[in-house]
Order: sequence, then structure tokens, then C-alpha cells
Amino acid sequence: MEEEKKHHFFHHNEEEGPVDHEKEEKHHKHLEQLGELGAVAAGAYALHEKHKAKKDPENAHKHKVEEEIAAAIAVGSGGFAFHEKHEKKEEKEERKEAEGGEKKHHLGLF
Repeated sequence: MEEEKKHHFFHHNEEEGPVDHEKEEKHHKHLEQLGELGAVAAGAYALHEKHKAKKDPENAHKHKVEEEIAAAIAVGSGGFAFHEKHEKKEEKEERKEAEGGEKKHHLGLF
């Protein structure tokens, strides 16, 4: 029985051939930028809903709920952007190592 290959939603399967670290680095940069854009857009929508809650007291509860949902999405998008920034940094280090440079070892002490 052939072993099932695992594919991640945003990550490429490294078993399919040699990894182009520069291309992967750009990929993570683009995803980071999408995460940042999502955070800004959701944050702006949350502020918009907060304003509507004040202006429309009859439907204030609905607007408050939508504000909270948008705020949660903004936080999640920010977290995704931060994750992709870390992935981009790791890919850059792997590219430098593959090109013959020294890899930095992070001890996490400071």
C-alpha cells in the first residue's frame, strides 16, 4: 500500500522535488501581506460597526456582535501574518544555508 502524501493548505509538499527557497520565501511574504491586509480590513469593519452601534440604538446589539466578530477576525489575521513572517524568516535562513552561508543558531536566551 502506497503511503498517503500529506498536503497542507498553504504549504508545498517538499517530497515532490528540490525546494526553491527563494520562491518559498516570496510565497510566505505574499501570505504575510494578505494576513496584514485582512487584519486592517477586519479592524476597519469592527470600527465601522462600533460607530453604527452608537448611531442605531435600535439595532445596537446586532452591530456590537458584528463588531466583536470582526475584531476576532482582525486578531486572527494578525496572528496569521505573524506566523507567515516567521515562516519567511526560516525560509530565508534555509536559503542562505543552502547557498553555503552559515546558519544562525538561536538559543532563545534573550
